Amino acid sequence: MNLALEESHLAFLTFDVEMDAPPYMSSWRGVDEGLPLILELLEEQRVKATFFTLGLVAERRPRALKAILDGGHEIGSHGFSHRRLDRIPFREAVGEIVRSLRILRDYGEVVSFRAPNLKLPPSLLGVLALEGVRVDSSLAWYKPPFTLKPVVEGGLLRIPVSYPSSVLRLPWRILRTLFKPGPSYVVLLHPWEVVGLKCGIRPDLTMGVGPRVLGNLGRLIGYLRGLGYRFTTFKELLGS
Repeated sequence: MNLALEESHLAFLTFDVEMDAPPYMSSWRGVDEGLPLILELLEEQRVKATFFTLGLVAERRPRALKAILDGGHEIGSHGFSHRRLDRIPFREAVGEIVRSLRILRDYGEVVSFRAPNLKLPPSLLGVLALEGVRVDSSLAWYKPPFTLKPVVEGGLLRIPVSYPSSVLRLPWRILRTLFKPGPSYVVLLHPWEVVGLKCGIRPDLTMGVGPRVLGNLGRLIGYLRGLGYRFTTFKELLGS
């Protein structure tokens, strides 16, 4: 395990760049409208982040990838089309991974991965390692197998997500009580969550989304800094 992970107070801001609330919506307002707002905030706060990006985004919104990289941020793979890798045949899942890495690596180095819905079958860990991926963030303490701390598995350093992205929709007075001095944090957010979307099929998915989410992200950055956290990316972690 990377020795830097033994250092407390590391914070990773991570964003899953995808179509809006997949598979229930197919619009791209998060990428078109939300992502520029996030990049602007990160530039103002002088924070670098990891953007787990669909290969499909690279095909349909190549300017989005360029904007992320121009900001000095890390690009990771989020699969190609956001198909759940645990619900499709092994060969098709491998295809989703390889296809995404191929197109994303046309833009730069990719060493990190996050599966859609944080669902990565263990059988795919070896595939990721063979394809040159070194860090996986498809685990979370709130989803089976309920992993709390980073682990080394299948040749990969696996760093779990700390909280579901929906916590950033909470009022700040509640949100700040969740983040207390302790282990490192991996914050997850989707660009579509900072846009005022509505989803008729699953209204719970878009409840509370909008400008407050972006405001809370800015407050969280300042709050964690005040607690002594150092912001980094997975790629930077590997080189530290």
